[in-house]
Amino acid sequence: MSSAVSAATLATPPTAELRSFPSQPRRHTSPLPSALELRERLPLAPVLAQQIQQQRQAIRAVLDGRDPRLLVVVGPCSLHDEKAVLDYAERLAGLAKEVAPQLLLVMRAYVEKPRTTVGWKGLVYDPHLDGSGDMHAGLERSRGLMLRLAEMGLPLANELLQPLLAGYFDDLLGWAAIGARTSESQVHRELVSGLDLPVGFKNGTDGSLGIACDAMRSAGHAHQHFGVDGQGRPAIVHTQGNPDTHLVLRGGHRGPNYDAASVASARADLHRQGIAARIMVDCSHANSGKDPLRQPEVLRAVIDQRLAGDDSLCGVMLESHLFDGSQSLGCELRYGVSITDGCLGWDGTERVLREAAQRLGRR
Repeated sequence: MSSAVSAATLATPPTAELRSFPSQPRRHTSPLPSALELRERLPLAPVLAQQIQQQRQAIRAVLDGRDPRLLVVVGPCSLHDEKAVLDYAERLAGLAKEVAPQLLLVMRAYVEKPRTTVGWKGLVYDPHLDGSGDMHAGLERSRGLMLRLAEMGLPLANELLQPLLAGYFDDLLGWAAIGARTSESQVHRELVSGLDLPVGFKNGTDGSLGIACDAMRSAGHAHQHFGVDGQGRPAIVHTQGNPDTHLVLRGGHRGPNYDAASVASARADLHRQGIAARIMVDCSHANSGKDPLRQPEVLRAVIDQRLAGDDSLCGVMLESHLFDGSQSLGCELRYGVSITDGCLGWDGTERVLREAAQRLGRR
C-alpha cells in the first residue's frame, strides 16, 4: 500500500463510525425598539436639547483653551440604582454651581461597562441585577434616568462601548469616552467621526499613546461605513469627521502617566503628529493603582502642573459615588456603593473638588 493511500485511509474514518449530530444554533434573537422608537417614547424636550448644545459648546471651549476652567468628568463608575444616582446628582448639581468659576463639572452616566472576561455589563444590559438580560427594560430605564439627570442641569458623560447603542443615548450626552480596549477599533473611530460632541480617547492598557493618537486622527476624518439608520435598518453612514477629540491618560501596565514628565512626553507626541495638545488625566485605573482613595493625590498633582503653567492639561476624570469603595453582586447591596470599580465617596469628592477650585482661583 502506498504512503498516499495509507494517509488517506487514516484520515477518513469508516462509514460505520460516522455520527450524525443535530444542528444546534448557538444564538437566537429577540427584537428591540429602534433608536428612533425609543427617542419618540422618551423624547428630549426642545429646551433640554438647547441646554445640551450649550453644554457641548462650553466643553469645547475648555478643550480649545478659550475657557480657562478645568473640565471634571465625575460620578459613579456605573449606574445601577436610580435612587442613589439621583441623590448623588442633586449633590453634584449644587457643587457644580459653587465651583463653576474654576471647574466645569460633567456627571458620569455610564450605563454600559467593559468586562475583561465576564461580569455585570451595566444598567442597559442587566437592569434587574440578576443576569436576566432584560435589555428592553435596560434601554427604557437608562434613557429615562439620563433624561432626569439632564433635567437637573448636569452635562452628562458616557463611555461608548457598543456602537449599536450610541443612537439610543448620544442626543443626551455632553461628552463621551472611548475606552482603552476600544480606542484601536476602526468601528469606534468611525462612530466618533459622526458624533456632534467632544470625545476623549484613552491610551492603551499598556500605557502607550500611539493607539489613541491614531484614533484621534482617524475620527477627525470623514468616513463612509456600515451602520444602521434611526429605524435600525442596515445603512451606509456618511460622516464628516469630529474635530473635538482629545487624549485621556489613564496609566498602563507599566504604571501611572499623570506626572509632569509623562504629560510632557504625551504633549510632544501630539505636537509631532499635528494633533492639538488637549490632555485629560483619568485619576482612577492605573493612575491610582486601582485604589479609589488615591484619586485625590492624582488630582492634586494635575493642579500642581496647571499652576506651573501647563495649560495642555484641560481635564480630569474621577470615579465617585456616595460612599467609598465597591461591593459585589450576590449579597444585600449597600446604598450608594459602586458594584463595578471602587469609587471615592461623596465627602472626599466634595472636599477635593472644593480644594481644586480654591487653588485654581488663586492663579
